[in-house]
Amino acid sequence: MSRPPPPEHFQGKAVADHLKDARMKGAQASTETHGPQLPGPIAALLSCIKEISAAFLILYAILAALIPNEPLLFPLFACFGLGLIIWETGRSAIRGWGKLERLHRVIEEERWEIEHHREQEKEELTEMYAAKGFEGKLLEEVINVLMADDNRLLRVMLEEELGLSLEVYEHPLKQATGAFFGSLIASSCLLLSLFFWPILGLPITAILLIGIASFRSAKLEKRRQIYSMVWNIALLIFASSATYFLAKALS
Repeated sequence: MSRPPPPEHFQGKAVADHLKDARMKGAQASTETHGPQLPGPIAALLSCIKEISAAFLILYAILAALIPNEPLLFPLFACFGLGLIIWETGRSAIRGWGKLERLHRVIEEERWEIEHHREQEKEELTEMYAAKGFEGKLLEEVINVLMADDNRLLRVMLEEELGLSLEVYEHPLKQATGAFFGSLIASSCLLLSLFFWPILGLPITAILLIGIASFRSAKLEKRRQIYSMVWNIALLIFASSATYFLAKALS
C-alpha cells in the first residue's frame, strides 16, 4: 500500500512565521510539566529541599493544632520522611523520562521533515542564515554544506529552528539522584531538629532550609536572591499558619 503524501510543510504560512511556530514548539519540548526549571540534579536537589521542608512544617502545624498537649511523635515524622524521599525520587525520574520522551518525539518529527520536505527545509535554512548576515555565494555554500549531511542538518535544525540545546538535557537517573539527596538532606535535618529541640526546632529548621534553597535557586537562575528567599519563606509561614488555624477550628 502506498504511503499518503506528506502534508504541506508551511501550511500556508511564510517561512519566518513557520520558524516562529517551530521555536514555540521547541520551547514546549524543553519545558517541565509544572513550569520551567533549572536542568540537572542540582535543581532537583534544591526543589526537593523546599518541598520536603514545607511538607514537614505543614504536618507539624496540623499535629500541633490537633494534639497540643501531646509530644509530637518522632517515629511519625520518620515514616513520613521516608515516604517523601521515595515519592520525590520517583517523581523526579518520571518527570525526567517524560521530558526526554517529548524531546525524542520532536527529534523524530524533525527527522521526518528532513526526509520528506527537503526543499522547504532548505528554504528555512536560507532564511535563518540570511538573517545571520550570510549572503550571495557564501550563503549558498553554507546551505549546500549543511544539506549534504542529514545528521548535521538535523542538529542544526533542532538548535537553530527549534531553539533546543541538546547538551543541557540530563539523564533522568541523574535528576532522580539529585532529588534523592535533596529529600534525604532535608528530612535528616528536620528529624534531627525535632529530636533535639521538639518545640521550635522543626519550624526554625524548615524556614532556614527554605531560605537557603530559595537563595541558591535564585542565584543559579540569575534572579534576585533576597526577593525569592523572602517570598518563599513568607509563603511557607502563611501555608503552615493557615493549616494550623483550620485544623484548630475543625478539631
